Amino acid sequence: MENLLLAFGLTLLAGLATGIGSVLAFFTKTTNTRFLSLALGFSAGVMIYVSMVEIFFKAQDSLVNAMGEVPGKWVTVAGFFGGMVVIAVIDRLIPKAGNPHEVKKVEDMSASEPAVDQSHLLKMGTFTALAIAIHNFPEGIATFTAALNDPSLGIAIAAAIAIHNIPEGIAVSVPVYFATGDKKKAFKLSFLSGLSEPVGALLAYLVLMPFLNDVMFGVLFAGVAGIMVFISLDELLPASRRYGEAHLSIYGVVAGMAVMALSLLLFI
Repeated sequence: MENLLLAFGLTLLAGLATGIGSVLAFFTKTTNTRFLSLALGFSAGVMIYVSMVEIFFKAQDSLVNAMGEVPGKWVTVAGFFGGMVVIAVIDRLIPKAGNPHEVKKVEDMSASEPAVDQSHLLKMGTFTALAIAIHNFPEGIATFTAALNDPSLGIAIAAAIAIHNIPEGIAVSVPVYFATGDKKKAFKLSFLSGLSEPVGALLAYLVLMPFLNDVMFGVLFAGVAGIMVFISLDELLPASRRYGEAHLSIYGVVAGMAVMALSLLLFI
């Protein structure tokens, strides 16, 4: 029960980090691009390392124990790439107008662009919120599953996802606020987009938990590893580099991997 509550709590905190991005957009005058570049790279490093070194092999051990060595390894690989396919399909279904990977800066709040259609900006912000909500859904399942199996692992994944949710909160708030002048509306949309993460956790609990055995756990964990690697390569690293600090992005990746490796050695 303690692990269950912790798993839900971590997923909720990771999802609500979109609200932090929204608050930053309202109370800072400029975007700290160096910090975001480093932080997004760090998040990618954590997620790639823990997926490839820890989660993938936990999934493989579970499947090998349940199915035998050769079938277990094949199913692990299938689950890993299956997770990538799932998140890639989700990505393709999101309208381009709501692309959550598009970099937004706090400075855009005060930009004076009378030629810009305000209704278009509002639509863009709303689509971005919807896109982030869809993205956060499988991330919620990933965080919840990892935390339920290993709380230390769940904390690391939740922290990495929370970091990458901060600029997503900015991506929702900037166009909505610029279109409406309403901070409450911008914050509300940003906040709600993050709630899909705990909703994903709740779905995992209600639908998957009754059937959880070694095979189900192994396939789910392999899929989680694939999802997180795809998100890191498709979303975090490109976003980190688009903030204009390419070297900091790579330094962040290395630092994230090093911190994750150290935590695995010391605590897991």
